[in-house]
Amino acid sequence: MPKQRRRREREARRRAERERRVEGGRWEVVLETTDEADWHERRGRVRADLAHVRDEDLRIDVLCGRGIHPTTYRLSVLVPRDPAGDE
Repeated sequence: MPKQRRRREREARRRAERERRVEGGRWEVVLETTDEADWHERRGRVRADLAHVRDEDLRIDVLCGRGIHPTTYRLSVLVPRDPAGDE
């Protein structure tokens, strides 16, 4: 198919770049809640505050609850490592 090879190569470059950034940083939790309605309400506000952050540097985790453990919703942002080596 035309342009399929270019698209695959472009996606591979993006994936490799993201892996390098993730290896050189850490995930910092910005929002965590067990209430789904609260999650939907606050996620929009927090996302507006993080407008300067690339979408690839955001991670949404939904930790499924079972039994006595409730489902947890978590929004994290990738924080790059300090070039001086201090963390």
